[in-house]
Amino acid sequence: MQFSINYSTQAAVLLDQHYIQLDHFKCPEWPDLIHEARRRRPVAVHFALAAGRGKLLKKNLNKVAALVEQTGTPYINLHLEAKVADFPDIPILSTLPEHRERVYAQTMEEVELVVQRFGAAQVIVENVPFRVAGNVLRPSVEPQVISRIVQETGCGFLLDIPHARITAAQLGLDERGYISSLPVHSLKELHFTGVHNLDGWLQDHLSALEADWQMLDWVLERIKLGEWSRPWMLAFEYGGVGYKFGWRSEAGVIERQCKRLYRMVREI
Repeated sequence: MQFSINYSTQAAVLLDQHYIQLDHFKCPEWPDLIHEARRRRPVAVHFALAAGRGKLLKKNLNKVAALVEQTGTPYINLHLEAKVADFPDIPILSTLPEHRERVYAQTMEEVELVVQRFGAAQVIVENVPFRVAGNVLRPSVEPQVISRIVQETGCGFLLDIPHARITAAQLGLDERGYISSLPVHSLKELHFTGVHNLDGWLQDHLSALEADWQMLDWVLERIKLGEWSRPWMLAFEYGGVGYKFGWRSEAGVIERQCKRLYRMVREI
């Protein structure tokens, strides 16, 4: 299993100075940033593609194909996230079968579009965070919907651990039970960061706390025991560039937590 971290200036300096080890930099689909990161390590592109909103049909998949070819990124990721604005007549917490079916049908149409273009073996779907006061509809994070999409398309699954923990907390579910009910038998990639409670708002992309490490230990143990599929990469989604990530790209956090994560990945 490979180890990566979000590309940031802080991570690049630490790598240049041999304070951290990693196999890839994880980058958004920004050509200049990809070029900068590739000077140091191979790049895994994380695409800003969403299935379930009815907008993927308008995306230029030729640009996606070009970046995949340029970087050798093995999987094209799709975020499963039908939103309230896209289905204004569906309440955010709805569990009605007819609402679930509408969300599933729209999401499935868009996943199939990408699968037809690139092949099921090259596509992975990612669980997104659900918040009661957010904008993602509940059917998008229901294990039965996600598992049905994976089963019927043959694509893989990207487990974002903090997304799953936030969702479970918002829905009052047991974290491990919720994660286990996702299509972990088709696991291809893992994402990990800390989850902090910021004035009642659960926020990820932060430093890992003890509860986060415990959850990661449990996930990696399932993989090590062969209960779940073995992913190609664990990505530490801490740090980045620009306003959104500038305040959470501390060099000390990157150094300490990358060292621990690199050891953990190498033991799998």
